Amino acid sequence: MNRNIKCLSAALLAIGLTAGFNPASAQTNGSNSPYSRYGLGLLSDGAQGFNKGMAGVGYAMRAGKDLNVKNPASYSALDSLNFIFDTGISLQNANLKQGGTKVNAHNTSLDYFSMGFRIAPHVGFSLGLMPYSTIGYDTTNEYVMPDNRDVTQTDNYKGDGGLHQVYIGAGWQVLPNFSIGANVGYLWGDMTHTVLSQFSQSTIASSRRQYTTDIRTYKVDFGVQYEYRLGRRNSLLFGLTYGLGHDIDSKSLLYNQKVESGSALGDTLVAHKAYALPQTLGAGVTWQWSNSLRVGFDYTFQKWTDVRSPVLSTLADGTYRYAAEKGQYDDMHRYALGVEYVGDPDALRWWRLVRYRFGVAYTTPYARIDGRKGPKDYLVSLGASLPIINRYNNRSLLNLAVQYEHVKPGMPGMITERYLRLCVGLSFNERWFQKWKVQ
Repeated sequence: MNRNIKCLSAALLAIGLTAGFNPASAQTNGSNSPYSRYGLGLLSDGAQGFNKGMAGVGYAMRAGKDLNVKNPASYSALDSLNFIFDTGISLQNANLKQGGTKVNAHNTSLDYFSMGFRIAPHVGFSLGLMPYSTIGYDTTNEYVMPDNRDVTQTDNYKGDGGLHQVYIGAGWQVLPNFSIGANVGYLWGDMTHTVLSQFSQSTIASSRRQYTTDIRTYKVDFGVQYEYRLGRRNSLLFGLTYGLGHDIDSKSLLYNQKVESGSALGDTLVAHKAYALPQTLGAGVTWQWSNSLRVGFDYTFQKWTDVRSPVLSTLADGTYRYAAEKGQYDDMHRYALGVEYVGDPDALRWWRLVRYRFGVAYTTPYARIDGRKGPKDYLVSLGASLPIINRYNNRSLLNLAVQYEHVKPGMPGMITERYLRLCVGLSFNERWFQKWKVQ
């Protein structure tokens, strides 16, 4: 009991130290996509170091050496002697193209911070900090006004913020081949979108609309895993997860202003209970052969059609209405396939311990662009897990992954995005609880 209390205290202290990390700042650095303007922004896939190279596959993955947040039932597989500390960053180059215009941008982001250990026989525990969504863009459109060809209007769109979650979770092996688990999290973040319209004639006043939201809410996810043995060396593992959907009791403010002579005058409109989290269902299956080969497939469904979002509309008398409405999103579907191979997990030679990974994924959009479906997302990833060898420990790992992501719009004239991303993760797997005998 004392060792569990000490371990939990150390974990909570580490989480407290990371509170100094500014999520809004990191999220801005992590995105340059104009598509983060819509909905809650660009959604995180929840991947960590061990499955970044497998396109995020994880619902039916479990191993004592990995900390798998995607399915909390996997915590029950954590080794009773070990304490796992896992963190990762990403460095990416973004190429945005629209017509003949191309823009390159470089970004870095802190991806996740998590830790886990066993607190009782067949019961594992985890806590950490994970991103949920990212907002970051700054674009400008310029065009000639149709009713006055002598006037040019310039619109600047700028957004910043996103959502993060801190969670605690536990997994319990109820039966020899069956485990359950849950993650309970606190979700928070600020979202700001600004549209500034300026005109080439100084006699025309500029206009500014700023949408701001401060979100504070809970997030709950459940998971189950079941292993079916096909023989001495083969097994199938099945995983299911369910995330609660609910309305968020946060309001969105719209500042609708005219800017003249350096001063801004206008109205403030309020949309109550402006956002919500979708119900999320995840299902996965993994085939494992002799602890050397893992092949997994994941499917994720998010029910965004039932989610409300603030909408600005003009009434018959010319006044504005700002209120949350359904029907602004489409349901999201994600399909991912991942493979991991290691020559010999019990080998003495270092190169035989290296784990090689590959993954592909396809995601349909949840956000609509001016009433039309948003861009589809294609991802290919390659990765490797390199053991960190020292005198006392060969279980800690350096996880490397390279991802190529193509964001392809369905309508001509929209922005096409390509990303080349390097993901670096460190998984410290230390034998803190091993008992030593003195003879």
